[in-house]
Amino acid sequence: MPTADELISPDSIRGLTAVLRSTSPTASRWRTVAGSAATLGPLSLSQRARAVGEALLADAGHNYTHLANATRAALTSDDLAGWMVWPLTEAVASAATASSCDADFDDGLDLLARLTPRLTAEFALRAFLNADLSRTLAAAAAWTASPDPAVRRLASEGTRPKLPWARQVPELTRNPAATLLLLDRLHTDTSDTVRRSVANHLNDISRLNPDLATAEAARWANGAAPTSPALIRHAMRTLVKQGNPAALELVGFHGDRTDLTVEGPLLERTGIPLGGTLDFTSRITNISDKPVTLAIDYVVHHVKANGKQAPMVFKLAKRALSPGETTELGRSHSFRPISTRRYYSGTHAVQLQVNGHPYNKVSFELVSAE
Repeated sequence: MPTADELISPDSIRGLTAVLRSTSPTASRWRTVAGSAATLGPLSLSQRARAVGEALLADAGHNYTHLANATRAALTSDDLAGWMVWPLTEAVASAATASSCDADFDDGLDLLARLTPRLTAEFALRAFLNADLSRTLAAAAAWTASPDPAVRRLASEGTRPKLPWARQVPELTRNPAATLLLLDRLHTDTSDTVRRSVANHLNDISRLNPDLATAEAARWANGAAPTSPALIRHAMRTLVKQGNPAALELVGFHGDRTDLTVEGPLLERTGIPLGGTLDFTSRITNISDKPVTLAIDYVVHHVKANGKQAPMVFKLAKRALSPGETTELGRSHSFRPISTRRYYSGTHAVQLQVNGHPYNKVSFELVSAE
């Protein structure tokens, strides 16, 4: 993935400056924005967007009307596109929510809807949600009927409770049901991009309120939309990994402890050098008189720096077993050091998890190479 300085880069800021100077020349000549290209340094992507947004506000005299007029003029240029758009959405949101003129709030939301097809306005929408949740959700509800899929996506993506890279909206965390109306209107959308946003949004809700998320997915499952099964599978992914029974049922996994015998994991060796692999096999048999459909995961209980174990779930397989049928499974799990995970020597453990139910926990030693 490109780095922050490759996305909101000096070149993109120079491009934004050129668009503004060509479409809305002012006395400031957008000098603060132009100068911000040299001051971003080690800032993260969202920090870069906000810093350039502040420069835009300075050049507009912190006046919403001046900024809004310049933004509308810039929208006449096809060159206003890509990552240069994010800082502009941040400036619009900041100015509109700070304005003493009540009409500027709604005008700012309208500008976000116009800007979002050029990149996305999802991050800037958070300022509006925090300033006036009900008013912003009302605008988002209207966007669900837009002919532009980018605007419809903004209604779902910008209101996600756990939107990555974005400001938190505490009220959505406390009350995730507040956005269900939007998802109800969009879950059968004709756009794959919109439906994926809906699935990610419901997955966010599932992390806050599993019962609310599974109930919503169950209502959609009872509909006739041919796209619903794939959407529900994506939306339920966190709960499936956690072994939530309602989520497993929704995505088509059937079978419980009384239906199965599980052997393993059987380890090839119980001493694993750091950088080596844990190799194991297992056997699962359907001992019931009905077919079962299984989500088979394995859980590695890693030793942390404090000496305690912490579980991490990994996908292993999906299997449909007839009565009496057995499946044999194996996996090699690497302990090669990676940048996102640090391994510590000591007693670890591994176990299978089938349709959310954990089975035999087997210990092994991860041994330092030193």
